[in-house]
Amino acid sequence: MKKLFLAIICLFCIMSCTEAKKEKKQEIEGSMAHSTGRINELAVIVDNDLWKNKVGDTIRKYFGAEVPGLPQEEPLFSMRQMPIQAFTGLTKKRRIFLLIRKEEGKTAKYTLINNKFANPQVGAVISGATDEEIFDLIQKHHETIISKYKSVETSEKQLLLKKSVERIPQLKEKLGVTMTIPSAYRIAIEEDNFFWIRKTVEHGSMNLMVYELPLGTVTKDSNTVASIVKMRDSIGMAKIPTSEVGNFITEEAYAPYLYETNLDGRFAFETKGTWEIKDRFMAGPFVNYAIEDNANNRLLVLEGFVFAPSVNKRDNMFELEAIMKTVKFE
Repeated sequence: MKKLFLAIICLFCIMSCTEAKKEKKQEIEGSMAHSTGRINELAVIVDNDLWKNKVGDTIRKYFGAEVPGLPQEEPLFSMRQMPIQAFTGLTKKRRIFLLIRKEEGKTAKYTLINNKFANPQVGAVISGATDEEIFDLIQKHHETIISKYKSVETSEKQLLLKKSVERIPQLKEKLGVTMTIPSAYRIAIEEDNFFWIRKTVEHGSMNLMVYELPLGTVTKDSNTVASIVKMRDSIGMAKIPTSEVGNFITEEAYAPYLYETNLDGRFAFETKGTWEIKDRFMAGPFVNYAIEDNANNRLLVLEGFVFAPSVNKRDNMFELEAIMKTVKFE
């Protein structure tokens, strides 16, 4: 009995220490300066000679890769390179950074650090004795690093969106969901099971569609992409007005990109591609989330698309994705 009592006391002490450390960490992070940098702007801290050789080429290959689904080539991140000696003061507060060190005689190493100099912040530190070691580490870990960067950038964008939120109670009343939607967006079409929400931007518009369909509309087999294209084309032709010239459909020349993800704890297909209205020579990017809502025996579909001819659209699409990822099922 005495041993059991001592064990309970020890467990309580461990839990108390763990909680105290957690609270201390939150207190320290809360007292940090807020990180800086534009959304999707990556600080690359690497000496100039490495930036100009194979190491720099590898960084540009992965972190400057083309964003899938956009009609024009745009990079995942806008990169700003600086030598290591410049990584001081305010530059250390960049929200996302990649730090490359070449150190003779040192073991090759990869580390991810969170909230080291500011909050929120994600930094990837890669070091090696040779260019080849650094190259190999970047190649091996780039997917994890990009995923962490995108996560913190999405959270930062959502925080900015919350500063100007438009409450659309009809979404909850008719479709049982809520989303963080900025006040610049306005309802263009509202029906019992379909919403089209728009924001006017220079040279065009940013658009959200929210609607529901029967569960099983999208198949989980080799025909998944085809069923998603059929779904969105039927809705686009029926709901998006095009002055009776052409239809709002998926661009036919290239197959969309398909991924699997989760939104608010529910399985979803994420599809990225290009929409078009053929006879009007109009086109642009879209991202579609088909979310399985088994509790309500339905498929909830969120789609964001942009019409903005001759301008870059990466950041517009990133905003729409960030909005849709705030979806909550009530």
